[in-house]
Amino acid sequence: MPIYEYRCESCGFQKEHLQKMADAPLTTCPSCGKESYAKQLSAAGFQLKGSGWYATDFKGSKPASPPPCQTGEGSCSSCAAS
Repeated sequence: MPIYEYRCESCGFQKEHLQKMADAPLTTCPSCGKESYAKQLSAAGFQLKGSGWYATDFKGSKPASPPPCQTGEGSCSSCAAS
């Protein structure tokens, strides 16, 4: 279940709530009781680790060789057409 950050626009009260994605957004502030409690936009709290798609993205000091079409060898369709 995701954790959502809420903030009251009336009193400034702020809190995180663990909710299901299908749950309706909260609207009543637990501090002042007004209907101005709104969900905030916040950064995701996870990190990708392991041997995923990003494992080769600039990991070493040796830069990756460019694709053949950028070397002027004419092996891609756009180089062969010119």
